[in-house]
Amino acid sequence: MTLVFAAVAPHGGLVYEQPEAPTRGGMEELARRFEAARPEAAIVVTPHGTLLDGHFAVVRSGTLSEHANRFVAEEHLYTGPGEPELADACVHALQAAGLPALGITFASTVAGDSEMPIDWGAGIPLSFLRAPAAVVTPCRALSNEEHVRAGAALAHATGERRVAFVASADHGHGHAADGPYGFAAESKDYDDRVMQLIRENRLGDLVDWEPGFAQAAKADSFWQLLMLHGAVGDAFDVELLSYEAPTYFGMACAAYTPRQD
Repeated sequence: MTLVFAAVAPHGGLVYEQPEAPTRGGMEELARRFEAARPEAAIVVTPHGTLLDGHFAVVRSGTLSEHANRFVAEEHLYTGPGEPELADACVHALQAAGLPALGITFASTVAGDSEMPIDWGAGIPLSFLRAPAAVVTPCRALSNEEHVRAGAALAHATGERRVAFVASADHGHGHAADGPYGFAAESKDYDDRVMQLIRENRLGDLVDWEPGFAQAAKADSFWQLLMLHGAVGDAFDVELLSYEAPTYFGMACAAYTPRQD
């Protein structure tokens, strides 16, 4: 496999609305490191895309177009190329690993003719980390271990391509009582513990966590982080570039680079 870069990237629209905030600086630094790694393509794992019951989903479409949504102003909506060949390899690798996975297109079964409406969880990271992309959604009905295996399978699917793996992840969504999901004391605890694991390069510890903790924290990151762990294993170094919870949810930027052994 040839993963040349990996990242935890946020997908909150505040990255556009608060250009002086730590998250914007973290995203711009991720973009610099992403460009320096020279990936030919990216695998972006988002919790908000097309969600299939009991299956991982992989977008095979040749064009990706962020649909209008309440989180992103129209001028920031992303449109860019998909990566059908990489997406097909991802589907085959997931299925070969014994995991339930399906490739999806929109409007046409011919990938090159299909333009997939993507979500902000893919569109916001790709606005900064620009590359042809295979967009993947996790499946919360599946186990922690299956998500780790999925990440490893996706990394294997890269073949000889220079590929970046992006875990699109916002964390606890219950930091503020006036937020849309109300207050959850677990949100801060979850975010603090996850940031510690990122800093210490110990995402593997998540395998033993109960998914119910992430659900109680109203987190949108647990399953993508499991997949990121499966993709990078212990072969990458990490730097946490930023973390903040300026409103009701937590956002973090972290860069993973291959260890030079």
